[in-house]
Parts: sequence; structure tokens; C-alpha cells
Amino acid sequence: MDVNEILKKYETNLQGKVQQGESLDYSEMSKEYGDFIREEMENPSRYEHLCTSLGSVIKIKLAAKDEMKLQRQIDLAHIHVTPGQIMSLALFSFLTLFTVGILASTAIYLYTQTLPILFFFLVVIFALFTFYFLYNMPFRLANRWRLKASSQMVSAVLYLVIYMKHTSNFERALAFAAENLQSPLQADFKKIFWDLETGKYSTVKESFDAYLEGWRDYSIEFVESVHLIESSLFEPSEERRVQILERALQVILDGVYEKMLKFTHDVRSPLTNLYMLGIILPTLGLALLPLASTLIGGAFQWYHVFLLFNLVIPFFVFYLTNEVMLKRPGGYGETDLLERNPLYPEYQSKKPFLTAFFICLPLLIIGFLPFLFQYTPLPEYFGLQKDYTLKEMGISFLGDMLLFDFKQTSGGVTGPFSPVALMLSLFIPFSIAFFFSFSYKRKTRELILARDENKKLEKEFASSLFQLGNRLGDGVPAEIAFAKIAESNRGQVTEDFFRTVNVNIQQGGMSLEQAIFNKNRGAIVYYPSALISMSMKILAESVKKGLNVAARSLLAISDYIKNIQRIHERLRDLLAEIISDMKSNMTFLAPLLAGIVVGLASMIAIILNRLQTALAVGGDQEISGLGNISDILGLFDLSKMIPPYFLQVAVGIYIIQITFIVTNTLVTIDAGDDPLKRKYDVARYLKRGVGLYLITALFALVALGLISLFALRIT
Repeated sequence: MDVNEILKKYETNLQGKVQQGESLDYSEMSKEYGDFIREEMENPSRYEHLCTSLGSVIKIKLAAKDEMKLQRQIDLAHIHVTPGQIMSLALFSFLTLFTVGILASTAIYLYTQTLPILFFFLVVIFALFTFYFLYNMPFRLANRWRLKASSQMVSAVLYLVIYMKHTSNFERALAFAAENLQSPLQADFKKIFWDLETGKYSTVKESFDAYLEGWRDYSIEFVESVHLIESSLFEPSEERRVQILERALQVILDGVYEKMLKFTHDVRSPLTNLYMLGIILPTLGLALLPLASTLIGGAFQWYHVFLLFNLVIPFFVFYLTNEVMLKRPGGYGETDLLERNPLYPEYQSKKPFLTAFFICLPLLIIGFLPFLFQYTPLPEYFGLQKDYTLKEMGISFLGDMLLFDFKQTSGGVTGPFSPVALMLSLFIPFSIAFFFSFSYKRKTRELILARDENKKLEKEFASSLFQLGNRLGDGVPAEIAFAKIAESNRGQVTEDFFRTVNVNIQQGGMSLEQAIFNKNRGAIVYYPSALISMSMKILAESVKKGLNVAARSLLAISDYIKNIQRIHERLRDLLAEIISDMKSNMTFLAPLLAGIVVGLASMIAIILNRLQTALAVGGDQEISGLGNISDILGLFDLSKMIPPYFLQVAVGIYIIQITFIVTNTLVTIDAGDDPLKRKYDVARYLKRGVGLYLITALFALVALGLISLFALRIT
């Protein structure tokens, strides 16, 4: 028998199997994808809106190679723009910022007669970064889409394999997967039928193979698995066909594990170096700023600190961590669709932000009290002075130390330099951190608890499915089997799920499918788990083919769940070291160092302040081992020093920024693109990291301040 005869034989066989089942209606699935596209176009993202509006100001034609490369990322990201619009937006933004920088620098020069070289340099750097960021946005959006989609690839292959085991029809298996997967992979699978319906391809296999080409460079194991599934259609032996299908599932599981293993090895060194150079080293460098600012004659001002530590370094850390995260392979991570959770309106609610704002506003005002007294008429309205000595406040042992301590210089007023003002400044990072921690916790608390309960259920679900499969294999109807499994699992988390299904069948008079998937009372409503939903959909589909088919399907799913759980545990073990290191650095080491640095800055200010007071009261005196006071103050001029108040605020905000950036990195490494876990972890780590920083800073400020007060011996 030649090749053409073999192909004709199995083509006829496949057509017969298709005719045995229901006819497959492509138009309905294409209509759903069309609705999805229209919804995306009616609600464009902010980036798409900027591209279509500002991106049309300058008409640019890219080189064919660059346009093709960019168009591929646009298609993967599912955004509705053109490569020319993206390039136009990036160039327009660069030219706008560059022009603003030139005009602002000219205005500053005309007003101060000083050329702002640093300002102009930073504007140019920011303009270049903006150009790069906007031009490469499709690559980041495409990678985010890939991370979301690839986390569902194993489930997609499982759907295809399980369906093909009892019905060797690739088109219907693909339709079954497209109906039951979650977005965004669901949209991709429906687009396969859309392209068929619109005439772009003549067969489903041709359309799907064209779609797989987009994954060849990113997830070759997914492509190989699907090709194995397709090859099972041409196997004459039923046993051999099932073996190939099982092999397809094993290929993608092994591929995911190997790629994540390589990723954990490759990412360790870059992230460690990045953390030391981008976080620890700048924090330690802060210790030199107070004295350095006095030595260079005040050339380094407080706004330079904010510019460097709250803009330049966070941008540097954010950019480099994102470059590392772009290398993360897919196929592993959270697959729960947040929008399907019944508690999702609580996640969307703006009330936690409003409540947190009214709580944090008074704390923020307390932090700005020194400036409210110094620069506003509020003290006059209430009959208060602009400043008081601590002796007047009832703290006599600190003598004439001022409450806020602003210094009058030839260039105006500078300060505050008082330790009390520094203590008040702690309320500023505290209020910002509390705002995000409180609101994020309120938004995610119930959803995380529900997810944890679902994970407990999923952990027990493999053995429960095995029992259910055995019951069905013994000839027990599915409706009765659920009641028996609920009794045998008494006291476990799975008992409630199976009992809910049984109650819906026995008392609600529902069919098996309605008892599980009814929108109002179905058991899946109370257990919104992708794994459970997938298992029950396969059960509902396979039970139509007979109890034996359903039993084999459930046993296969049980084995799959055990395998995927084992792989997840291995991957978590591999990631545990790097995650724990970064977590401990973020919540312990960096806040601890930053708090000590703030205490040192306060101690330096107190020492110079006392020396200045001693010089004014008792004239030039000698400090044993250090020399005359006038010589010391000539070298370290307090009025030219960056006030510790501003250092503390800059460092506190920097700790908050780093917590956001590193938490996003850790969540991406561990769970892929998971906004729920990201917000929940930010709330936890802000509470720990910023809390430790504030406690350390307060303790260091008091301890080092008292030491500096009693350590000086003026003779």
C-alpha cells in the first residue's frame, strides 16, 4: 500500500468519525471571537489611544525588516495599532521632552545666570528612556500576553488529549478546548476558527499550524505536543494512539520543567547583582551625603537627592528587573481568571482607596508640620510662634535645641535640622505605605482566602477524582457516585463540593451538568477553580460517551493532577532560594540599613548644631582630639548640609518604590502575571519592610542623638 492509499484510508476513517457525532459549527465560535475583537477595539488601552492620536502627528515609514518584527509583536500583544504609529509616538514623545528640556534650561539660565547642565542632562536621559520605553512597549505587552497564555498551555494540551482519547476527532477536540479554556488562550484558539470562517485558511489544521508558528521560538514543547496529538489521528492501533496522546502530555510537562530549571539558574546571578548595585549600594551611599554636601559647598541640594533616589535609581532598577523577567519561560503560573470570581466586585471597588485616603491625610499633614509653621500663616491664626525651644516645650534637659530649627542664610531659609522635625518626617513614608498596604489588603483579603481554600481543595481533588473514576468504572451512575464520594470524603475539603453537586441533583432536580455549572446554584460557583472546572467539564463531556469512557478520563486527569502538582513542588523548591534571598533583603536588610543611615544623618546634624551653638555662646574653643570649633565648622558648614528631614523622606519613599518593584519581580518569577497576588504581597511587604525601616530609623535617631549629645567634651 503506497502513501496516497494510506492517507486516503485514514482520511475516510476520520470523515466517518466526524459524521458520527454532531456537526461542528464554526460560525458560533467565530462570532464569539468577533465580539471579543469589537470589545477590545471599543475599549482601547491608554497606549493604543496614544498611538492612534499622537502617533499620527508624524508619518514615519519603517524598514521592512523592522516593520515585520514589530508587527509580529503587535499581533501577539493583540493591540490595534500599526508599526508606523508606534514609531511616530516614540519619536514625538522624545522631541517634545527634548524641546521642553531646552526651553526650561534656557529659562533657568536667564533667571539664575547659571547653566543647568545636570537638569538638561537628566531631561535628555529621560527623553531617550521614554523613546525606548514607548517603542518597545509592544514587546512587553506581547510578553505579558505570552505569560498569561502559556500558563494555560498545559491545560490546553490536557483538554485535547482527554477529548482525543475517547473521540479521535481533532477539530472537535480543539473546539472543546476553545470553549473551556480561559482568556487569553481561549481567544487565540477561537481565532483559529475565525481565520477558517473568514477564508484565511482552508482547514482547521492549517489554521492551527499557522498559529503554532508564533510559539515555535518561545515554547517549542507546546508545538511538539500538538504535533504528537495530530499524529495520533493516523495510528491504526488504538493502544498505540493512546500512548502517543499520553506522550504528548508528558512532553509539555517535561519541557516546562526543564525551561524553568534553566531559568532559575540563569536568573540568580543577574538579580543578585542588580539588588546589590541597585538597592544596597545606593542605600549605603546615603551615609556619605550629609557630610559630602557640606564639603562641596552646598552644590548637592536636597532636590538632587529626590531626583537621584526617587527617579533615576528606581527607573534603573525597574528597567533591569523587567529585562530579566522578559526571559521567564511560560507554561507555569497561576491560571485563575480573576474576573470570574464572585468576589471580583470587591477587588474592583474604589472604597478601600477612599477610606485609606481619609486615614492617611492627617498623618501626612503631621509630617509636613515644620513647613506649615515656617511658610504658612497658620501659626499667626492660632497665636503661635514659628518655632519653639525644647525647653519651652517642657523638655529641659535638651536645653535650647529648637523644635524645627530652620537656619537663615544669605540664600534664604534652609532646614529643618532638628531631630524632632526628623521624627515628624517619618509620618510621610508611613502615610504613603499605609495607604497602599491598607487599601490593597482590603481589596485582596477575601479573594486570597478564597484562592487558598480552592488550593486546599485542588490538593485533595486528585484522590477524589481517582475514587470517582473507580465508581464510574464499576458501573455506578455519575449522579449516584457523587453522593458516595461525599460520604467517603467526610471531614475533607472536597466533601462540600461533592455534597453540593449531590444536593443539586437530589433536591434541585438538576442534571449532572447543571448541578455543577448552573450560574446561580452550580457547585463550581462556590469553588471558582480552573482545575476543578476543567475536570468537571471533561467529566460532563465524556460521560455522554459512556461510564467507561468517563472513568478512563477521570483516572487520566487524576494522574495529570498528581504529575503537575509534583512538578510545581519541584519548581518551587528550585525557586525557593532566590525568592527567599530577595524577600529577606527587601523586608529586612535594605530597611535596616536605610534606618541606620537616617540615624547617622541626624547625629551629624546634632553634632554640628551643638558646635555652632557653643561657638556662638562661648566663643572659639578646643575639642580634645579634634581641634578648634571654628576650624571644624569652617570645614563642615551646617547651613550647606542637606537637611536630614529631606534625606529621610527620600529614603522612605525609595524603600516603598523598591518594595513595589521587587515584589512585582518575585510574583512574576513565582506565579507569572498574577495581579491579585502582586497586590496582596505588596500590602504584606510594605507592612514589614517600611515598618522595620520606621522602627529602626526612630531607634537610631534617638540612640545616636543621645550619644552625640553627651559624647562632645568642649574645653
